[in-house]
Amino acid sequence: MQELIQKISSLAEKSASYPFIAAIDGRCGAGKSTLADMLEQKGWTVFQMDDFFLQAHQRTPERLNTPGGNADRERFAREVLIPLRLGEDVITYRPFNCKTMSLLDTVTVKRGKFCAVEGSYCCHPELWEYYDTHIFLTIDSDEQMKRITARCGSGRAEAFKNRWIPLEEKYFSAFRVEDRAEIVFKSQN
Repeated sequence: MQELIQKISSLAEKSASYPFIAAIDGRCGAGKSTLADMLEQKGWTVFQMDDFFLQAHQRTPERLNTPGGNADRERFAREVLIPLRLGEDVITYRPFNCKTMSLLDTVTVKRGKFCAVEGSYCCHPELWEYYDTHIFLTIDSDEQMKRITARCGSGRAEAFKNRWIPLEEKYFSAFRVEDRAEIVFKSQN
């Protein structure tokens, strides 16, 4: 993963874009959060797509049957990506809490020179053009399930296997996210 961080950092340093915005998409358990945490330790500003899942009133069958439809990409663009592209120094938004199924209090994030957006669905075609680079992390399915089970326990791992992974795979396939990303990294055990 250190090589990947060096590659991303070098790309960001050479870019004329300000702020430089990297999308980190990919399969659950592949290391998206780990990569984002490592970039954050190097001074990057990180935004999480998990903060932008759909609220209850938005969860219509039509929306949930659309590839990548369980993320509130419209709110994410409006509250984070557009302000970043406009050069705003401070980004404010209300994160969504999956446990309470509600929006939390407003958070304020001071934008840095380099920003990363971490999470599945961040490379949706409606968001694609906001980024300077697109990173896709992948992992083989056996290792993926080992990591998910270690992280969440076997009960929740089954939910990932039966619900969340198929939704992600539908999105990756529909929009060819892995094929279109400039950087693809396969996590190893």
